[in-house]
Amino acid sequence: MKEELLELLKSARIEIEGVIKEADLLNLKSKLLGKNSKLSELMTELKNMSLEDKRAFGKMINDLKYDIEQMIQAKFNKLNAKDFLEFDNTLPVELGNGSLHPVTIASKEVTDILKQMGFIILDGPEMESEYYNFEALNIPKNHPARDMQDTFYLDNGLILRTHTSTNQVHGMEKYGAPIRLCAPGRCFRNENIDHSHDNTFFQIEGMVIDKDVSIGNLIYVMKELLNHVFKKEVDVRLRPGFFPFVEPGFELDCSCLICNGKGCPTCKNTGWIELCPCGMIHPNVLKMSGINPDEYNGFAFGMGLTRLAMMKNKINDIRVLNSGDLRKLERFNIK
Repeated sequence: MKEELLELLKSARIEIEGVIKEADLLNLKSKLLGKNSKLSELMTELKNMSLEDKRAFGKMINDLKYDIEQMIQAKFNKLNAKDFLEFDNTLPVELGNGSLHPVTIASKEVTDILKQMGFIILDGPEMESEYYNFEALNIPKNHPARDMQDTFYLDNGLILRTHTSTNQVHGMEKYGAPIRLCAPGRCFRNENIDHSHDNTFFQIEGMVIDKDVSIGNLIYVMKELLNHVFKKEVDVRLRPGFFPFVEPGFELDCSCLICNGKGCPTCKNTGWIELCPCGMIHPNVLKMSGINPDEYNGFAFGMGLTRLAMMKNKINDIRVLNSGDLRKLERFNIK
């Protein structure tokens, strides 16, 4: 075996020296040291040897393996050094800096404000079960949101979440009550795409559960949040709205900052943007997540981060944000 090992070392040295590409070196490493290599085959022969031979030849095999590894690493360093020396540093370099996406900025601003109010930040899966997306949120089987025209159903039996409200359930199941949580994330709906609708958009979910929570608490949190986000007093209106997971439910609209309330395609010429569905958490939702509605109550809201980014940056078409067109996004130059 000693002569065989010496011949293997000699052959390995020749092959390693002949390599000129890093990819070929990696393939050679697998050939010389992998589980199907000659070296591995010799290792299996040790079990048939005497104890004395095992010690002698085992050491020789380990030394050979170490020598081959060192030769491969040296060759790898040599190839990298060659690539570095061949780099032409006279080529022009684009020095333009990147910037954060407007939706990313909006998400961070909102979560920073809510964290100051004692909210924790949660994340959840974008691919959800119907239970978390619908049933646990008091959305019955015959609700139109379950229609395939509105929801993306997947071949594996799951769906793409239609809202971040799924994180309410995950949060209640994990932490119980009392709790304050917010959960930003991406959502999907089978929408007709226009100035203010897309099939992929971002929301942030917020929820407070405690004893003796009132609608007044909800209005206070929403007003404080929007005033800090827009850095000025924002005109808002609260109107009744139906959502299965809250009772009573409301639609919180803000005056369109793109047209200053005059009416434009983004606000459908109403002067108002539907920004934040909200309401008091339905007792059934609390029960489904193991919280006693006779002891605790709370409120929840869902804010459209995509629409918020449009308002803050006066973007009149939602398709700009998902286009990936840097020529359109670079004008915001947000760091």
